[in-house]
Amino acid sequence: MHDILRKHIEKVMPLTDEEFSFVLSHFSYKSYKKRQHLIREGEFVEHVYFVVSGLLKLEYSDMSAKQHIVSFAMEDWWETDFMAFFNETKATMSLQCIEDTEVFCMSLADYHKLCAGLQKMERFFLEKSTSGHIASQQRILSFLTSNARERYEQLLRQYPSLLQRVPKSLLASYLGVSRETLSRLFS
Repeated sequence: MHDILRKHIEKVMPLTDEEFSFVLSHFSYKSYKKRQHLIREGEFVEHVYFVVSGLLKLEYSDMSAKQHIVSFAMEDWWETDFMAFFNETKATMSLQCIEDTEVFCMSLADYHKLCAGLQKMERFFLEKSTSGHIASQQRILSFLTSNARERYEQLLRQYPSLLQRVPKSLLASYLGVSRETLSRLFS
């Protein structure tokens, strides 16, 4: 289990055994069942999560209670309501398991201690947040410039395994289309 986190970090930079022990001391391990919430809208966000196994969905409910999938997070990905986590405010989104899921979680206090105690991790998180920001901008651009079929095909190219794991109703929400429109794209 710990090897998964170490390999993930070492894709960005190597760690000595001592450094990894220090890193690991800032995380806790948790497992969740399918449909269980890690974060509920309106509650304070206590952790950022690294997905060891399983699949999560981050969703937003609009004023008419319509659910919008903001993102999915599968193995080797990080997820939380980042605005609420870093600003220590209540969540505007919910994070829920689509599958049974195992995660490493870290509090904001531990995040700050880790970055202060090991500069390599500050660099690691900078690279991760930069990659996440780029992905978010690409997703926004796809909504502005692509039709539903093009967004579906892009998702298929980028994350083919995701399409096998996510129910079509959730894929439709993520792509910003109705379930019926998504069914037409599949045919």
